[in-house]
Amino acid sequence: MADVGTKSFRPWSPRQMYLMPPSPTEWLPDGHLAYFILELVERLDLRPIEAAIASKDARGERPYAPRLLVALLIYGYCVGMFSSRKLARATYEDVAFLVLAGGAHPHFTTINQFRLEYREVFARLFVQVLRLCRRAGLVKLGHVALDGTKILANASKHKAMSYERMQEEDARLRGEINELLANADRIDKEEDERYGVGLAPEDLPEELRRREARLERINRAMEELEQEAAQARAEELRDQASGQRERAADPTADEVGRKRNATRAERSEARANKLDPPNEDPPASTGGDLPHHRVPHTTEGKPGPKAQRNFTDPDSRIMTKDGSYVQAYNAQIVVDEAAQIIVAQAVTNQAPDQEHLLPMLARVEQSLGRCPRRISADAGYYADANVRGCEAANVTAYIAASRTPHASTAQRPPAPPSPLRAAMIAKLQSPEGHAVYSRRKVIAEPPFGQIKTAQGFRRFSLRGILKVRCEWALVSLTHNVLKLFRNAPEIMLGA
Repeated sequence: MADVGTKSFRPWSPRQMYLMPPSPTEWLPDGHLAYFILELVERLDLRPIEAAIASKDARGERPYAPRLLVALLIYGYCVGMFSSRKLARATYEDVAFLVLAGGAHPHFTTINQFRLEYREVFARLFVQVLRLCRRAGLVKLGHVALDGTKILANASKHKAMSYERMQEEDARLRGEINELLANADRIDKEEDERYGVGLAPEDLPEELRRREARLERINRAMEELEQEAAQARAEELRDQASGQRERAADPTADEVGRKRNATRAERSEARANKLDPPNEDPPASTGGDLPHHRVPHTTEGKPGPKAQRNFTDPDSRIMTKDGSYVQAYNAQIVVDEAAQIIVAQAVTNQAPDQEHLLPMLARVEQSLGRCPRRISADAGYYADANVRGCEAANVTAYIAASRTPHASTAQRPPAPPSPLRAAMIAKLQSPEGHAVYSRRKVIAEPPFGQIKTAQGFRRFSLRGILKVRCEWALVSLTHNVLKLFRNAPEIMLGA
């Protein structure tokens, strides 16, 4: 045996029992993110969750503390752990999670059920954390930038089918089912003649059962798509009626024109009510003033041939991302220039960005009490209505008003720009406008890189637009938590 000399090693006794219980504050280094989140969660307002739990039947097993589960979810999303199974396992294997859980080990079903049942609370927590960031001096609302990205849905694009394909599959499956039934009937008669009358129900061919189940699923999707198309056409007609009523009330127009528009407005409204009876409450999936996807439809309110529906997550849509087609949602953020804090967030199933600008600006004001002084956005957000909306809110807009022509359209003469668009082009070409707009990329785009790469969030875990919106609120919240932790960890959260 080789002589190791007099060199000694540090003691190592993994099975040594503690004579005194150790303090959890000694398990992690000072200034660890887990301790920061513990302090943060202790001061968040979780009364809506606590009240909901308190209203339940007092009998049965005692529930876990809401702050414990909120802390696990926030820390998990901060470090890129989104699976409830992994979070539950981490309370045994990861010291930081063990500290946050206080030695408790909630089952993964408990964590997932908590995330689903109280998902809407995370949108409120996002605002609470945002206001902490403002108090720490990380939000100035001088210059904000708006941007969007396509986040993959928890569904495959191969599980989507167009209305035209559904009709073809419906006809094909019905033909195959009729053929199988006829074949089964022929076999029954032959066997009755050979063995006697009688055939058990379980003798129904398996391939027939599979086809009937698939046919039922397709028919259900067709009905839902037809209902969405009727609602989309009704919304379109109501928009037309609104414009016609405005023209009917225009005192500068001639009387004949006003009466004609009033009559047209009544007809449009009547057609809309026939397709989609009015409801006091807007559909939950529309998200209030947020834009939403309208199913391609005919003037009769029927789905267009290319209208699609996904069988796994019907609210998601096929969108383009990096030149390819994906099943996704459109995630939007407004980012403050001072420290890249997300000051507004939202998710829609509307692929184009143009209709998002004014609703996102309204969310900034709703959360922080005032609008920013300047906002910048890329060409996907330009519309004359957006420029006018920014002017009405006393916000100076810097929105790219022109794109580089595509090769297929470069030979076509460009349409003359509107006065507002021409003024925006001139503004961005000025030294001041160029200096402001050049900051857009370094404000709005880094948070997406940090969320997708550092936190590892590239696909939603939940399905359905309401659940997805709440998960994006949690993701945006954790982005701001990390910014607060790195830039102002000393903030007195309880002050």
